[in-house]
Amino acid sequence: MIRLQNFQQKMASLADAALISSAQNQFYLSEFHYDDGYLLIFVDAAYLLADFRYIEAAKKGAATGFTVLRPEKSMNGTVCELLKKHGAKDLLIEEDHITVGARERLETALSGVELVSGASKILTELRLCKDAREIAAIAAAQELTDAAFSHILNYLKRGVREIDVALELELFMRRNGAEGIAFDTIAVSGAQSALPHGVPRDRELENGFLTMDFGARFGGYCSDMTRTVVIGRADDEMKHLYQTVLKAQEAALAAARGGISCRALDRVARDIIENAGYRGCFGHSLGHGVGIDIHESPRLSPSAKQDATLCAGHVVTVEPGIYIEGKYGCRIEDMIAVNKDGSIRNFTKSTKELLEIV
Repeated sequence: MIRLQNFQQKMASLADAALISSAQNQFYLSEFHYDDGYLLIFVDAAYLLADFRYIEAAKKGAATGFTVLRPEKSMNGTVCELLKKHGAKDLLIEEDHITVGARERLETALSGVELVSGASKILTELRLCKDAREIAAIAAAQELTDAAFSHILNYLKRGVREIDVALELELFMRRNGAEGIAFDTIAVSGAQSALPHGVPRDRELENGFLTMDFGARFGGYCSDMTRTVVIGRADDEMKHLYQTVLKAQEAALAAARGGISCRALDRVARDIIENAGYRGCFGHSLGHGVGIDIHESPRLSPSAKQDATLCAGHVVTVEPGIYIEGKYGCRIEDMIAVNKDGSIRNFTKSTKELLEIV
């Protein structure tokens, strides 16, 4: 209920009503999972519109404050009727989600109602800071992810394919309570590990680094973790590269706190990697927000806004990496939250010791 009220307060100065059509924001506001319908929100009322497939579950699962309706006609036709009933002249839409075609259909159906951008901006801001219930769901998702890593260490051996590793991680998380995976699992070895978002292949694990980036979804929220191990024995160069990534990550974790600039935190890790001789080999940002979506605000990046800082309730990844084209790559990733007092909680418990699978 508090999420709905917070949204209603912020939308009041922008429009008479708001139409929420993205599954993520529908879940955030209504606490009900579905992907075919609308939330129609007024300052003093809120409706969840769902068809026959979802209506019974919605009546049981939607948060307090929502009236659940099954449109007798079309979705847009019902929206039009409700806007007329409440005397609404303008409608706030999700500018980051709605397609050109969907907007055109709305404009045709809602003749005389002005469509106003702004719902996405409001919800992005509201979703930035996680409450205690959201933090608990993220923590539970990460517990499943840590357990999956412990499991996979006993599974890895010669002859296993990259796609086998990815599938085994996913099956373990699902078997142990995950609603699903948070994103497509990465498990890439040898030269393929030089690709930060490489796709697991139908090929046996190659000697060298094996990078595994994976996460679970629990209670509607995501986890995100990366660990890199070595297939075979690590030579001195691989050990130096791995320890450089680890040093960069540990320095960033130590520097993380409420109030620190997102740019500055990225720079802590980036300076260590570049000063170790790997300039140009860390091509992505240090981290990103995690929540209902696997990639949310804020961004720990050189291109973050000058005034962007970590604040209480933010959940972000810390994931430096080094990638040498055509050779190999390594990434180590933990997920942290900023506590009310500005201190940091690290959700991730898996070892970061350099492990060799021989």
